[in-house]
Amino acid sequence: MKKIAVFPGDGIGPEITAAACGVLEAVADLSGMEIDMQQGLVGGAALEAHGDPLPEESLRLALSADAVLLGAVGGPKWDSHPPQLRPEQGLLRLRKGLDLYANLRPVQVWPQLVDSSPLRPELVLDVDILVVRELTGDIYFGTPRGTDIQNGLRRGWNTMVYDENEIRRIARVAFDAARGRRRKVCSVDKANVLETTRLWREVVTEVAEEFPDVALEHMYVDNAAMQLVRCPSQFDVILTGNMFGDILSDEASQLTGSIGMLPSASLGSGRGMYEPIHGSAPDIAGRDVANPLATVLSVSMMLRHSLGSTGWANQVEEAVRTVLDRGLRTADIASPGVASIGTRAMGESVVAALRQGGGA
Repeated sequence: MKKIAVFPGDGIGPEITAAACGVLEAVADLSGMEIDMQQGLVGGAALEAHGDPLPEESLRLALSADAVLLGAVGGPKWDSHPPQLRPEQGLLRLRKGLDLYANLRPVQVWPQLVDSSPLRPELVLDVDILVVRELTGDIYFGTPRGTDIQNGLRRGWNTMVYDENEIRRIARVAFDAARGRRRKVCSVDKANVLETTRLWREVVTEVAEEFPDVALEHMYVDNAAMQLVRCPSQFDVILTGNMFGDILSDEASQLTGSIGMLPSASLGSGRGMYEPIHGSAPDIAGRDVANPLATVLSVSMMLRHSLGSTGWANQVEEAVRTVLDRGLRTADIASPGVASIGTRAMGESVVAALRQGGGA
């Protein structure tokens, strides 16, 4: 029996996780895999119910599971809350509590959606990038941090910090991943300005010696941002820290035409957590228009990395491909003037394609 902790979260989170859970249930039915999905609260939903964005019972549920499926957290409703009581703190604490230090964000342009990209088709057709983002260090977690008043002026500060062990372990994840791909790693930093990333570059260079079959390139983050839109196909694996990875992977999502197509896996020494990289989109919540495919593809990553079923992971991806081949689109990936379907219908279409596909 595989236990899956499901945290729908806020905004469109409940809708997209419902669609993804339907796909996972279909896989279990077709494969004979025994799964037990249990829901918990995190983010704004947890704040409303318990006054804490990550209640102890939610963390216990996650720690007892084989894998975690997360929808999305946050929204303007909680913008006035103090920092420690913002929905996003629940997500950060969950990652920290599960020791999830490696975030894998695949950026693949589906041939059926090339025309949805804001870039010319010839620039994006062969894009297949894996962003490997360090997840538990950097400026998001560094101390000291805070705000005060000096000389009558409000002041805020944060601390960017990494130690070499944190850098070394995420670098090894990236190089290992590159060995199963095109054997290229581009490490992104700002070593010309920031001492933290100067250390990053030194340690990554040391780790590269353990992987002589993988080519290493260093690139400043500002140049990397430019190259992602100038010539994205040059990248294979992008390795970077928490803040740069957050920004660059969101930028890279636009190569695909919609952030609603990008899944992610957060891995550590034990269980993994799987979630779309997009936010909670409260403006469209409850309208059955959100794209659930990033969450569905996150289930595929869960099958591959946590549930030991690469064959069924491939089948889920093939089902998504079939749905796109049939011209089915949610509003975010539909061409102008082309009819779109809703969140629920898209999830059901993937399930139908999965069942028609037979098995892994």
